[in-house]
Order: sequence, then C-alpha cells, then structure tokens
Amino acid sequence: MNCEDVPARSHSPLRFLVIQLARFGDLIQTKRLLRSLQECGETHLLVDRSLTALAHIVYPGVRVHGIAAHGAHGPDILARVYEDLGDIAGLDFHRVYNLNFSGLSFALSGMFEPSRVRGYRSLRGQRLIDSWPGQVMRWTRDRSLTGLNLVDVWGLYADQPVSPERVNSAGPDAIPRGGGIGVVMAGQNARRSLPAQVLAPLVVAALGRVGRGPIHLLGSGTERRAARELAALLPAKLRGEVRDLVGRTGWRELHDVVGGLDLLVSPDTGTMHLAADLGVPVLAFFLSSAWCHETGPYGRGHLVLQAARSCAPCLETAPCPHDTACRQVFSDPSVLRHVSGHTGRALAPGCLVMESGFDALGLTFTAVAGTDPAAARRSAFRAMAAAYAGVPMPGSAVCLTEETWMRERDWMLPQTLRGRAHD
Repeated sequence: MNCEDVPARSHSPLRFLVIQLARFGDLIQTKRLLRSLQECGETHLLVDRSLTALAHIVYPGVRVHGIAAHGAHGPDILARVYEDLGDIAGLDFHRVYNLNFSGLSFALSGMFEPSRVRGYRSLRGQRLIDSWPGQVMRWTRDRSLTGLNLVDVWGLYADQPVSPERVNSAGPDAIPRGGGIGVVMAGQNARRSLPAQVLAPLVVAALGRVGRGPIHLLGSGTERRAARELAALLPAKLRGEVRDLVGRTGWRELHDVVGGLDLLVSPDTGTMHLAADLGVPVLAFFLSSAWCHETGPYGRGHLVLQAARSCAPCLETAPCPHDTACRQVFSDPSVLRHVSGHTGRALAPGCLVMESGFDALGLTFTAVAGTDPAAARRSAFRAMAAAYAGVPMPGSAVCLTEETWMRERDWMLPQTLRGRAHD
C-alpha cells in the first residue's frame, strides 16, 4: 500500500504506530522508518518511559508514548502497563510496526488486529514473524559476508522508505561544528569498550586530527572513575582541555553538547548514533563483537576502526576464548597515525579503517586502509538483498544467492516483506 492509497471507507489521514522498546541506540536507529511514515500520515511511537524525553527531542512531530518496559517488576506491572497504554488503546492505526522480538512486544501486538501488525505479532496465541525480519535473522548467521545497517533494516519495513540521504535530521554529510571533540567512555557491554590506557592515546591522536579542544568526556555516572583515569593518562598540556561531563548531562544537555562537536570518539553506543543523526563526524572503534556494516554511524563521511581478526564478528554475550585480543590493535602506532590523519603508511593487520557512504539500499562501509577480503561478496549480497526488498540498484554487483542467504521459496508469492500478504 502506498501513502496515497487511503482506504475508501476512511476520511481520516493514515495513522501509524511504531513499537520500539529497546534502548537508546535502537531508538535513534528507528529514524528511517519514522521519517518515512511521517510523510504518509500521523505517526505515533511507543518507547520505554525512560526515553520519552529523548524521543520528543529527536523526533519532532511524532506523538510519543511511554510504558514501563525496562526495570519494572512486581505484581502490579500489568496494571501499570495497561494504564500507560490508555492513550493509544482507543486509536485506529492503519499499521502497527512491532520491531522487537520480546515477550512484551508479542503481548502488545495482541491489542491490534493481526493483519495490521508488521514485524512480530500474535495470532490466536501463536507467535508469527514476517519474512523481512526472518530473512534478516537468517543473514546474521554469516555476518562477515552480509550485514545491513539496522537503520535500513527497520526503514525498509515502510512501503515507501525515504532515500538514505534524507534520513538524518542534519543532512547526509558529517561536518565539524567547532566545539572540539567528545569522548564516550564506554559501551553498554564491556566487550565494546577500551580500557583507559588504550583509549588515552586514541584521544590524543583524535585531538591532533581536529586541531583544537576542548575534550568533552561523556557517559553515565557509573563511568566517572574511568573518566578520571583517562584524564590522568593524557599529557599534562591537554588536561586543562578536559570537560568532564560524565554523569552530568540529561537528554537535552547531551543533545546540545554532541551537536556542537567537531568529532565524537566512541564505541558502538547510542551517543554515537545521536552524533551521526546530528551531522557530527564520528570516529568509532568497533571491537570484534560490533560490526560496522550492521550498526555503524549512519551518514556520509564517518570513520570506523574495525577490529578484523579471523574470529570476527563474534557474539559479545559469549565468553571470549582469546582474552579480547582484538583490543590490542588499537594501541598499534600505525592505527594511531591513521587516527591523527597521517595515512601514508600501511595499517597493522587485524584492523580496518572503514568510511561510511550510501548506495540505493542504504548505508555502506568501504575500507580506506587495510584489506577487506569480503568486499566483493558483500556487494553481491547487497544486490541480492535489494532485489528482494524491491529497491532498484543501478550498476550494482551481480546478484548472487547462496543457500545461507536465500532459498527458492523465499521468492514465491505472496510475500510478507512489508506485510503485503495481509493487504
């Protein structure tokens, strides 16, 4: 169904609901879907209550609703959720996009007519998954050769997704804003983060790249000790440039500080995604458990230092048999030279410098230092994925399919890529 195909029985504009109950970074990465739906009608967003203030900031015009999705326990939880949902229970939604595979999301889908729910839904007690999220989950079994950015995964739920260049609120290109650099102290999982003794030389190199401070340290209150350790490891002449904001920013303050930076240095975090949306250049470091092709900063001109050991990408919730050896490469002098802007020499094995860009399907990453042996196969995968998603890819690579990517029955009608089987 296209935006203009308003049902004949209705004289009202289309109304959509997106259920996104995951964390900070996932909220920002829902932007392509939300901005696509806003062009079609009235758009509502259901999030964890802790993120409602941020959602109002980053998605003006979207009607935001909050529920107690995280950290709520006790016998009255169902009553509280029911009370929170009162303002949307009586609304008639043309489409409901349920983005999370969770017990709560499946339960919430039962509030709506199953034929109107996309993604994850319940029908007479049975959990059903549309073909698009099902395909994406299959593709994650071969992460080194595949990988769609999560912004595009969710954005392609829309019947008419906006072009990749129109997704970010500040435009497609990252531009220094004049406010020095920001440093995000840690990711949600320790396997995404660097210890202070490894992070400090990267910060010094990044400051050399930008040419000016101050250095804003960002993070939650639990990272205050790490911030002090990092500041103490910086050269004495730079310590006066440090602005320690760890644990001291609300959503509005974080938005304003990040939006004024020249560069943000970060692991795979929600603050990284916020900076990319605001058009601030990102220099991200991705250890083996994070894969830039899946969750890298969205926009043109960002850089990711991607750990590229033979065991990558891995699952951060599984024990690492190599004692997180992928951290070591970020201390290599060749990597620090590239961070500072001196790119004339070869890069150490085990690391790639990846630069972001776009194709017709969405965000891409291309190696500008180091060798990416999977580049050709990944191009073939994107051609195949675009064909399946119905996205024209002029001049794309040969569309090759493999049993791990697609099966013959996947091309048979009716498909539920965006729920067409239910229209």
